Amino acid sequence: MRTKILMLVAAILVFGSLSWAKTITGTVSDSMCGAKHATPSADAAACVKKCEDGGAKLVVVSGGKVYNTDQQDQLKGHEGESVKVTGAIKGDSITIDKVEAAGGM
Repeated sequence: MRTKILMLVAAILVFGSLSWAKTITGTVSDSMCGAKHATPSADAAACVKKCEDGGAKLVVVSGGKVYNTDQQDQLKGHEGESVKVTGAIKGDSITIDKVEAAGGM
């Protein structure tokens, strides 16, 4: 019985320290321009697409912070737009679960 309680406590501590999914609202930019495109606009969208075609990776800028991701396909089609991104954040990286248009920004 004591072993089961210790295992339960250990499991709670391990799962309690994991990064849970968070939602941030930001703008899809590129790794070359970063926070320069923190405000959505047609000019920003054109620049982001041009940089992306040149090999830059897509990023999310939120609150002045640039979040990198390996899930580029999730951000494609949102270049220069305001989005709500849900995922696990660790440092300056986000593992994306869901992306949707933020609307109203």
